[in-house]
Amino acid sequence: MKLLYAPTSPFARKVRAAAIELGVGDQLRLELVQVAPCKPNRDYAKSHNPLRKIPALVTAEGMTIFDSTVICEYLDAMAGGGLIIPSEGYARWRVLTNHALAQGICEAAVLVRYETWLRPETLRWQELADDQWDRIDTGIEWFEQHAGELEGPVNLAHLTLGCALGYLDFRWPEHDWRTRNPAVAAWFGTLSQRPSFALTKPETPPAS
Repeated sequence: MKLLYAPTSPFARKVRAAAIELGVGDQLRLELVQVAPCKPNRDYAKSHNPLRKIPALVTAEGMTIFDSTVICEYLDAMAGGGLIIPSEGYARWRVLTNHALAQGICEAAVLVRYETWLRPETLRWQELADDQWDRIDTGIEWFEQHAGELEGPVNLAHLTLGCALGYLDFRWPEHDWRTRNPAVAAWFGTLSQRPSFALTKPETPPAS
């Protein structure tokens, strides 16, 4: 299988971490793709994802799957099913709802990155960035207040939240989310020691 990705993307990291947790990480061949707003990669759009988003997975059969959540569902099914996404009942909907919150934190963080770095300085909208930061902080606070949701076997919500927190540390190490959320901080410290996270730390790719 081939994973088209970027090493800084929290969404690509989610897939890579999921693959390792599911025991199929060694089946992924990584291929770097350059995508960014306002910089259309027409070849990638034509060959893999018309929306020009990463990651995308090319299966052994040649089928292309996107986005990160769908890829994780595919990998979970490939590994036997019900491992990081419960198959049915209350547990399934709880994990998927928690995942939606963690995914929203990732999305807000990426929007802050675009607004404060990619957009030309004279066009930046500080109120929008502030609003996204508020969503990030309230999302983390929810997990702090519901720390029981972080217990148990690693699931898709845990992986996504871990990738969101790792992205915050990578892009804004000065943002002190740990002081306000000690339970989440302790949990993330343990999660970060797992191979799925130790082997997928975000890094800036070398200049071409």
